[in-house]
Amino acid sequence: MVMAAAAGCYFRCYQRARPHSAGSGPAVCFGLGLALWAVATLSGVGAYAYSLFWMRALQVLLLLYVVPLFLALGRPVSVVCEALGPVGRDRVERLLARPIARLLAHPLTTSLAMLAAPWLLYMTPWYEAALRSDWVGAPTRILLVAIGFGYFYARLQADPVPRRYSQLISLVITVVEALADGVLGLVIWQGSLIAASYYEARTWGPDQRLDQTIGAGVLWIVGDLVAWPFLLLLMRALSRDEQAHAVDIDAQLDNRLDVQFTDLSENDATSDRTDACRADETAPSTLWWEHDPQLRERFGRR
Repeated sequence: MVMAAAAGCYFRCYQRARPHSAGSGPAVCFGLGLALWAVATLSGVGAYAYSLFWMRALQVLLLLYVVPLFLALGRPVSVVCEALGPVGRDRVERLLARPIARLLAHPLTTSLAMLAAPWLLYMTPWYEAALRSDWVGAPTRILLVAIGFGYFYARLQADPVPRRYSQLISLVITVVEALADGVLGLVIWQGSLIAASYYEARTWGPDQRLDQTIGAGVLWIVGDLVAWPFLLLLMRALSRDEQAHAVDIDAQLDNRLDVQFTDLSENDATSDRTDACRADETAPSTLWWEHDPQLRERFGRR
């Protein structure tokens, strides 16, 4: 239901904003994100996520990292702004300018939420409750996508954001997150069994310890592999920001040089006018007709 609503809203806005949009790339990314969302919840991954720990880990990885990345690359905020026109764009910009928006979309806030979500999911009764009840499981899946989208929205900054930050900060945060994900995988691998009472009813597949070990590997190793495209996007954005900064610095230097040359030219012109005045003052006084050759010859002084 949520996927259908998101798809309908996005592509309706995209059709209205299409004359002003920058190609079909964002729409393709958003569509791919929706397709992966369907794979994570409606395909075999979603079905076996209730029986196998490692399949559930794969589902969490898709919903928290992969799906939101493609949704954020779809630039939904920009698409909505273009569809709403100037008035709607102004409203969105005023909304983004509010303090609460700046707090929620801050890279530190979204990164802390991204770090805390898997720890809270696996280290609390939340995990088993989401497996036993759809009233908990369905909102959990939606919440994972929302947390991931907020994370990539604030980090990629492909859409209008309350405030833009240097991508160097994102690179530092990515390194910290990679370490935290590794620690979580190690804890799940070596720690006690998670939701043991739930999985003990399963009579097929790997035993619980092996199943959890595979799930830890999915979260740790596959999670790091999935992070590589995001890291490349951050490096590309950082390079683009550095180039834009270099262009701004060059423009400022050119303006300063133009001002200096203008001042020098004005000083030279002033100096030339002063010299001309001095020359006129020192030149001997003459009558006007002495500058005419014929009159000077006829009435010239002897």
